[in-house]
This record gives sequence, C-alpha cells and structure tokens, in this order.
Amino acid sequence: MVDSPADPRSANPTTVIKRPGLKARHIHFIALGSAIGTGLFYGSAGAIQAAGPSVLLVYLLGGAVVYFMLRALGEMSVHHPVRGSFAVYTRAHLGGWSGYITGWMFAFEMMIVCLADLTAIAIYMKFWFPDSPQWIWVAVTLLIVGAANLASVRWFGELEFIFTIIKVTAVVGMILGGAAILAFGLGTDPATVGIDNLWNNGGFFPNGVGGMIAAFILVLFAFGGTEIIGVAGSEAEDPDKSVPKAVNTVPVRILLFYVGAIFVILALNPWQAITGEESPFVQIFSTLGVNWAAALLNVVVITAALSAINADLFGAGRVLTGLAKENLAPKAMGRVTKNGVPVMTTAILIAVLIIGVILNAVLPERVFVIVAALATFATVYVWLMILLAHVASRRHMDPAEVASLKFPVPLWPWGQYFAIAFILFTFGIMLWLDEYHLALGVGVGFLVLMTVLYYVTGRPQAIAPAPEVAPQETKA
Repeated sequence: MVDSPADPRSANPTTVIKRPGLKARHIHFIALGSAIGTGLFYGSAGAIQAAGPSVLLVYLLGGAVVYFMLRALGEMSVHHPVRGSFAVYTRAHLGGWSGYITGWMFAFEMMIVCLADLTAIAIYMKFWFPDSPQWIWVAVTLLIVGAANLASVRWFGELEFIFTIIKVTAVVGMILGGAAILAFGLGTDPATVGIDNLWNNGGFFPNGVGGMIAAFILVLFAFGGTEIIGVAGSEAEDPDKSVPKAVNTVPVRILLFYVGAIFVILALNPWQAITGEESPFVQIFSTLGVNWAAALLNVVVITAALSAINADLFGAGRVLTGLAKENLAPKAMGRVTKNGVPVMTTAILIAVLIIGVILNAVLPERVFVIVAALATFATVYVWLMILLAHVASRRHMDPAEVASLKFPVPLWPWGQYFAIAFILFTFGIMLWLDEYHLALGVGVGFLVLMTVLYYVTGRPQAIAPAPEVAPQETKA
C-alpha cells in the first residue's frame, strides 16, 4: 500500500462506543494523575532555581499550551476513538511517516520519563537510607510497576486510581498546610515566611527574562505525559463522556496543583533555598522543623513517581501495540492477552528500563537532569504532531461536519497556532542553551534513526489500512 494519509471515517456519527475497559472514574483520575508527577514534586526545584518567582508565569504559559494540545486530542478522541490514539491521528491526517514517527517518539518519551521517575525514586529513598546505592531502588521499583502493567487493564486503572487519590490528597494538604503556616506564622523561623518572598531576594525576575526562559524546559517536562489521556480514552467504556470530562479539568488542575503549589513553596521559603537535593515539598517541611510531615510527603512523592512510571508503561505499550497492528512496528508487539494487556510490548519496555538501573549505578548525580531534557524534546515533539494533525483534520472537514463535532476546541484556530508557536520556541531554547545541546542532538538523532528504519524496513509499502472508526464526511 502506498504511504498516504488514511481515511479516518466510518458510517455512524451517533454511535456511542461502549466496551469493557476503563471506567469514567479511571479516565478522570488518570488525567488528574498525569498532571501530578516527578516534574512537579522534584523537577520544580530546577525550574525555581532558573527563574525564581517568575517560574509561576512559566507554569501558566506551559499550562495554556497543554490545554490547547489536550483539547485538540480530546476533539479527535471523541470524533475518532481508536486504539493507538494520536499515532493513528497523525498517520491519518499527516501521512504514514508522521504516524510512525509520532508513535515511536511517544514510546521514546515514555521510556525517558520512566528513567527520570526511576531516578527520582532512588533520590527520594535517600531521605531514609542516605548511604544506599540508587540502582537498588530502581530495580525494586521496576519489579512493582512491571507486575502491575502485566495484569489486566482494569487492574492498571484501579492502581492508578489509588495512586492519584494519594497524590491529590497530599498536594491539597500541602497547600492548606502551607496557607496555615503563612497565616499563623508557624515553623522554626517565621521571619523567612511570607508572600514578600515573591519580590524580595532579587525581585520577581531575579535572573532576568533569560532565567525565566531557561525554566521552560523543566516546566514542560513537568507537564509531559498528560497526552496519555488520549491513549487511556481509547481503552474507555464510553469515550464520548469520559474524555471531555477528563480534559475539561485541565485548567483547574494547572491552577491548583502547579501554580497553587509552587506559589505556596515560594512563599514559605526564599527561592534560593530550594536546593534540589530533595523534593521542594519535602524540603519545605524539613526547613520548618515539621519532620513527620516531611517523612509523610516523601512517601507521597515516591507514590507519585510510581504512578507516573505505571501510567507511562501503560501509554507506551498501547501506542506501540497500535503501531504493530498497522505494520509500523514488529508484529510481535501486537500480541495482546485476553485481558487486553499488550504483554510482549510491556515486557520489552520493562527490559529496556533496565538501562535505568545501569545509569543510576554509573551516573547517579547527573542522570535526572540528562533524562529530563531528553524527555522534554520528545514530549514537545509529540505535542507538536498532535496539534498539526488536529489542524490538518479540520481542513479535511466541511462546515457541516465541523458543526457536528461533540467536543470542539475553543478559540479555533488561534489557540492552536499559539501552542504550535510556543513549541517551536521551545526547540529554539534547546538550541540556544548549551546544557540542552546533548538532549537536542539525541532527539534529532533518534528522529533520523527511526526515519532511516522506516524506509529501510519497507514500512511505506507494508502499512496496514487504517481502521474506519470516525464519522463519515458529509457531502455538501
């Protein structure tokens, strides 16, 4: 078959797809949990060090990009629910190579993010076991999440549901506890606590606009993985209802869990005191002398990292299985158990993550920063392809089909153009700052390598016909 855009249309626009799989509460909590992970609990320290209090603006800008990207994904997921999610959409609207490279880049992103999360867990465990080698905790974590992902889809959803409840409760508790500290002057050194920390110590932009721009990479890393909503939506019993509800909670999540939490952190401690040697959330309570709260929060941030690894393996496994079914990945990766688990793909991904054990044994001090930058490149590349696929999908519709959309994006097309421009700007930042040249080089190298493999293995001629699962185009 020739490498050309697949027709993503089918006959019945009113059919509600009901099937065994993830329930609405699972989708909602996967969406909620995807926004609360290592990037917030640990990576926020590096962003604060780079930008100071102006990091709040960076989280708002990055959150806007994520919102428009997820609304684009939500529109396509409701209009065209299919296993494989955005890899199928990019292939359908941008061509075979685009679907292939987007799927593999997402899998690459998930593996890199997993490496970051595995490393973060090893760092967190030093809170109790300061002399233990990091690689031991990485190995133990792999055993736990590997078992969870090799179970059924429903078991994955239940585990993520529990993890997210713990994370959300902790962040809300931290915000409320921080507000109480601010209001009543609690802690061992009340003189250092106050909202004036936002403009003291060098002002709101202590490192200038350049410092704020430098924080973009770590902030976008924090939002990485939110696109898993589209993958989880393909496993939903009723995507028409569950996906919009999950996506529509994004603005509240960003304001509460990111802007709200970082605001409290900056108000409780001068920004220079956020060292990155432990989670800023844990450091806040350690500094204030509330040691039992610090220990409890360390349990929470470990849970957050476990949750992120669990979700990332789920997402990468489903996307690669979708690629295999379209002959865009080795056929062995398309094998699925009766419970809907892509067992071969998941096992391969777990084996790949053993690299994390090796890296944490060889480069324990540098591994997190390196993989965070790599993950950001892969993350924003996937977001860019989702946005471009959405823009292309709209160009294939006539006015009647646009009017029939059940979950259309807001501010069309300016919101999409803003998000695309911001992502291109992010690539420019990686080119501008020397510390991100390695990540940029590896990311571009991965693109080149996978493109060569695409043609060498004859994928353009071997691509399977796309499933026809979306509404028929209305003829004018």
